[in-house]
Formats: sequence, structure tokens, C-alpha cells
Amino acid sequence: MFTRLIFVLFVLTQFGLFPQKGEVKSSAVTIYNSGLGVVKETRSFDLPAGISAINVTDVAQQIDATSVRVKFNGEVIEQNYQYDLASSQKILSRYIDKEIQMIKENGEVITGKLISVSGNDIVLQRKEGGLIVFPTLQGYRLSVDALPEGLITRPTLKCIFNTKKAGTQDVELSYQTGGMGWNAEYVALLDKDDKNMDLKAWVSLTNNSGTAFKDVKLKLVAGDVNRVQPQPVYANGMGKRADLMMAEADASQFQEQSFFEYHLYSLQRPATLANNETKQISMFESENIRVTKKYQYKSGFGGYYGGQNSSKVNVVVEFENKQSNNLGMPMPKGRVRLYKSDGESIEFIGEDAIDHTPKDEKLALKVGDAFDIVAEETQTDYRKITDRVHEYSYKIVLKNRKDTDITVDVNKYVGTNWEVLKSSLTHEKKDAQNIGFSVPVKAGKESELVFTIRYNY
Repeated sequence: MFTRLIFVLFVLTQFGLFPQKGEVKSSAVTIYNSGLGVVKETRSFDLPAGISAINVTDVAQQIDATSVRVKFNGEVIEQNYQYDLASSQKILSRYIDKEIQMIKENGEVITGKLISVSGNDIVLQRKEGGLIVFPTLQGYRLSVDALPEGLITRPTLKCIFNTKKAGTQDVELSYQTGGMGWNAEYVALLDKDDKNMDLKAWVSLTNNSGTAFKDVKLKLVAGDVNRVQPQPVYANGMGKRADLMMAEADASQFQEQSFFEYHLYSLQRPATLANNETKQISMFESENIRVTKKYQYKSGFGGYYGGQNSSKVNVVVEFENKQSNNLGMPMPKGRVRLYKSDGESIEFIGEDAIDHTPKDEKLALKVGDAFDIVAEETQTDYRKITDRVHEYSYKIVLKNRKDTDITVDVNKYVGTNWEVLKSSLTHEKKDAQNIGFSVPVKAGKESELVFTIRYNY
């Protein structure tokens, strides 16, 4: 192997390299929820037989070089990812102790040896002696002889190929990159009676990978993919991120299919992903989805003995993701914004987030807190029967200041080793640590819920 490597280096030294960009014949990008993108390209190269070097440019700046896979009629001997991109600061740092030119707006040229550079602060040594300090570069242009060795203008993957047969052939390239991610965005519109809603789903995807992808086959994977070292999505200073690109909506939609233990969404048309861009693409739209509006009060161990705790009553909208309810499709995780008309215009009323939800499951969205409903909870009594037996009594007062009758679902956390001794309303055991009550409250009235819990320790 060592002898072979020496031979390769000898060949490259004697006969030179064959840098090529390669014509992109097809490309596809698959984006995951976790900030991961997988790029797949087919490029055409004119390869000589034997050893040659190939420069693959326009790869993502956040490429994971260890994930690169190349397939062609031959073998890859070596691959290197170069990402030291040229910038004014990097160029100047390589010209320390070398001659540069400072050109004023009026055309006057100042030539000197660059002594130091720090931000926009430059010091030159003139040929005739003396130093010139430029505390700012405003009003000046810089001129140097050439791009310093080692700096490149775009991220480049350099591969050394050993090709079996000379000629033009297709090379398949795939790699993982950070800086890409997507999630679903839902817009829901409730009807005047809060009994039905229309739902519009969008795909919101972000490309901060450091390069653009033009006319690619776009796929999205919904699901929680396990990764050893997840890569966060960040802009990496490549430029100003678009606030939100204009949403794309046309007849072409995503085709959904099960894929392993996830769901795969394939866009049925080519897509262009500009660098530092957030793009929205229409996913699906459903109308007349039956919903149920509920009022929920959640309690911990409740008010302290002799005192009183006041808490908010949540407003929740529930619906079933079933085909019979004009849905029945996998719903990727994302944010749901809810709106309602006041008779003149559509107004925002709240938002919540959902996790990945398969079909035929129920979803509950917390819209906000009810303004006209008040809950007051008090621990009214405590008794120590024995060292191992204790009793707690509670009173929850629900005040309805609305002009319509309501029902409030009360969920009480009670811990473990408990039993309900008495209650003014029928209770339901939700699970080992929670009980629930349904408390009707007339318009403009109040209702009391009283109960006693015994604990056996």
C-alpha cells in the first residue's frame, strides 16, 4: 500500500492533475427534520485511464466529509474537502510582509508593504521609508497581485481517481450536510360556532448549507431519525437569511408514502433551494374538519391549607385525524396557527405545536386561556389519621362570566397510593396519578367541586 501511494504521488507530480468541475446531469436533495440534508448528484466527467484528480465544486459548505460516497467505474484513492474560502481578511493575512496597493476614490495609488492588519485597521511601510496607518478602509480599494495559494473561491471536494478505462462517464456523488431542515406549518380557520375548521398545511424548509441547489428532486423525511452527533441548523455567517420567501402554491403537491419507520414526502416537480433561504411549499388543504372546543383546568396538589390559589382555564380545540373527518393522513410535526373571523376580518386567536401524528389519532391544540372563566382552588382540610394514613380535602370554584353555559374538564394530579373518599361530582381515574371531573357551569353562575383524597403511605 505504501509503495502504491508513492507511485500515485509520483504520477501526479510528473503528469499533473486533471481538475474538472463536472456537468451536473441530475441532482436530488432529501431533508430531515433534525437539520440534516442528504445530497445526491450525478455528474459527467471526461476521465483518463489511470490516476487523475477531480475537483467537485459547488458542494455544501457544511458537508460532512466523512459521509461522502462516490460511485463510478474505478476506485477513489483519496478525497479532500477544502473550505478555506477567500475573503478580504484572509487574503490580507496572507500578504503580510508583501506589497499591496491602496487605491483612493480619486484614483491615487499608495503602494507599500503590509505590516499588520486587524479588522479594518491596516499599517503599510512605504518604500521611501515611514509607516502609513489606515484606521479605516472607507474610501479605499485594495489591490494585490494574485489569490494566495490555499484559498479557494467556493467549497471544493477534491478526489483522486484511479479509472479503469478512459472516456466520459457518469459519477454518482452523495453526501450529508448540516444547515438544512424542515417542519410543517399549519393554518387553521375556525367557523363562527367553533364546531368546524379549515386546515391548510405548508412545508417550511430552510437551506443554510452554504450552497444553492437548482432544479433538484426534493424529498422530505418526517420522523425522528437517530443520529450519533446531530448537527444543529445555523446560518454560519454565509450571508443574510431571507425572512420568509413567498410561499409557493400550485397544482403540484407532495406525494406521501411510508418509508422504513418514517414517512417520505416527494415533491412532484423540480425545486430550487437558494442558499440562506426559507421557502414555503403547499402540502395539503382540508375543509370542514369537525372540532370540539373544551375548557380545561389542570391542578397540581392544589391550594395550600386555609389559603386560596387562582389559576387559568385553558381553551383547547380537539379533532380526530381520520378520513371520515376529512383528514386521515400522517401529519408531520410543526406549528399550528389558529384564526377566526370577527365578522369583518380574520383574526389570530392562538397557536400550538404538534408532534409527528399518524392517521386515526386525536389531536388537542391549546389555543389560549379563557378570559371570562375563573378557577379558584382551596385545600379546605387536612387530617392525619395515622402515621401512614392522611386525608386532604379540596374545593375548586369555577366562575363562568360568559353568557353561555359551559363545562370545564378538571384534571387533578393526586400522586400515588390514593383513593377518593367522597366527591360532589363523579370522578374518573385518568391514570395512576390523575383524576378527572366534568363540571357544568351555567352562564353567569358559579359551580363548586369538593372532594377528599385519602393517602396510604
